[in-house]
Order: sequence, then structure tokens, then C-alpha cells
Amino acid sequence: MTTCSSQCGCRQSADPSSPPLPAADIDSLLERLVAEWHVVDPAHKAEELEGRICDLHKFNFQLWHEEDIARSPEVTDARIAEVKRNIDRFNQARNDSIEKVDDWLVAELGRRQIEAPAGTPAATETPGSAVDRLSILELRRFHMREQIDRADATREHREKAAARMAVLDAQRGHLIEALDRLLTEIFLGQRPLRVFRMMKMYNDPSMNPYLYKAQGQAAA
Repeated sequence: MTTCSSQCGCRQSADPSSPPLPAADIDSLLERLVAEWHVVDPAHKAEELEGRICDLHKFNFQLWHEEDIARSPEVTDARIAEVKRNIDRFNQARNDSIEKVDDWLVAELGRRQIEAPAGTPAATETPGSAVDRLSILELRRFHMREQIDRADATREHREKAAARMAVLDAQRGHLIEALDRLLTEIFLGQRPLRVFRMMKMYNDPSMNPYLYKAQGQAAA
């Protein structure tokens, strides 16, 4: 079983067929960290599954704010280039973190000797991908709440933001329910977990033609 840090407050079960973390606890952690990281630099001391989830959330947090900088009409071209490289780096780390969440779960299934029967269909989305969506959703909810509370905005703007927030809240509930169902099925041995390898190429100097051609020219 996973050992959570004091940050988490997760409800863990001794039942060997129970998922390591309830989806509602995962969401509560993500929601709280978004608020904390707008006050202090994004960091955490969590380990095991919780640590991998926090890593994924941190990269989404960094991506969100780098993309905001890129959209500003006031930044210079040089700054845009720097931000674009940061976005590529954070996005690569985000994709790696999604796989690490799923890798941890696969290892935990092995430790518990849980395996779905041969031929059982896998879900189209992995738990790591669902956690990624939940992470982005909590970022979106935080910033939508800012729009609702803006003193300098019109009443119409705040009402529009509130209507959108209601949709986001409903989507959060649906996603938490779906993630819980998926984790339950996986840890009951009713559905296999297959890690989806994204095989990103753009940061690989041996795969990106602009990078390996530049390396060849530098070596010439």
C-alpha cells in the first residue's frame, strides 16, 4: 500500500482490492495545492503515488502560467522564444509524469497480485490521464473563481464566469466518479491497466529533424 505524506489526508483502506487513493481525495489534494502554489513556489514532499500525482500537477501548474505569458502582447520575441522552450520542457515532464502515475499503479497491482482475466478490454483512458484532466480542471476552476470575484469586472462578466463555473463543477463530479469507477474495476481485477506510452519526439535530439540536423551542422 502507498504511504502518504502529511499533505494528503487521504482515506486508505486495508482491503487489498481497494484503490490506493480515492478519486475525491486526489481532487481535494489538487484543489488545495493550486491555491497554495499561487502563494508559494510550487513544491511538495510527497512520495509514492501521491508524489507522482503532485509532480504531474506541478508541471500542469507551470505550463498554465507559462502559456499565459506567451499570450501577453507586451512580451518581447526573445521572451516568447524562452517561454516556448519552457512550455516544451514542462509538457514533456507532464507527459512523463502521467506515465509514472500509471507505472506506479501497475507495480502496485503486481505487489497485490491482481490481474484481469486474459482478453478483458482495457479502458480508453488510463488513471494517469484522468488525473491529468482533473489537475487541469482544478487549475481552470481556480482561475474561473478569480473571474467571479473580480471587483473591476462588469456584472455581466462575473455572471458569465459563474455560469461557466457551474459547468466546471459538474464536470469535476463526473470525472471524479469516472476515475473512482475505473480504479475500482482495475483493483478488483475486472479491467486491465495498460500504460499508454506517448513516445513524444519533439524534445528528442535523435528524432526531431531540426535538432539532429543542427547537431550534424555543428559537428561538421
